[in-house]
Amino acid sequence: MAAKRKVDNLLALAVLATVVQRPMHRYEIASLIRAHGKDQQMDVKWGSLYTVVQNLAKHGFLEVVGTSRQGARPERTVYRITDAGRAELADWTRELISTPEPEHTRFAAGLSVQMILPPAEVIELLRTRLAALEEGIGARKAALTKTLQTVPRLFLVEDEYALAMVEAEAAWVRGLLAELSSGTFPGLDGWQAFHDGAGLPPEMLELQERSLDQIQD
Repeated sequence: MAAKRKVDNLLALAVLATVVQRPMHRYEIASLIRAHGKDQQMDVKWGSLYTVVQNLAKHGFLEVVGTSRQGARPERTVYRITDAGRAELADWTRELISTPEPEHTRFAAGLSVQMILPPAEVIELLRTRLAALEEGIGARKAALTKTLQTVPRLFLVEDEYALAMVEAEAAWVRGLLAELSSGTFPGLDGWQAFHDGAGLPPEMLELQERSLDQIQD
């Protein structure tokens, strides 16, 4: 089970992984996170950067070592990682790599309520999604191949993983589309009948009743 972190925003992980290189101020931290593409792999909310850095310092993972000034710009507070911060960074990284956790995607949320749309419309929507996925796969492959010419693979494994996940999703969508289009998807007739005004299929009504019984028990 994942540990409860004192600062559990993934932006904190990106901050620690950046400041571990050398002391720097918040603007520099944000610039390097963007330059390294960390905001593409994590759900980074830039408006929370100030709070995240403050919380990391509050819990002893970062410490203030001075200020810096460039030209007429205001002074900026410079932070460095502490021993506790290095330990937190290492422990958090081990957890993220070793421990699977459920990840709730918008696509899964849509699939969970797809029955409100008629099958024919879902088929067209999935075709649209698949076309976008395939276009994205091509672009990702081209970008990764080009980047590998100048950047060691060690720093691109997260991009490889992202590509593999998109390819897996595209393969799954193709399979679902094949079942829906051929009429072999289980319960398809009842789904269509529901949109033709026949009401929920008997198996769906039975499932709802069982769920209610479990909740009441």
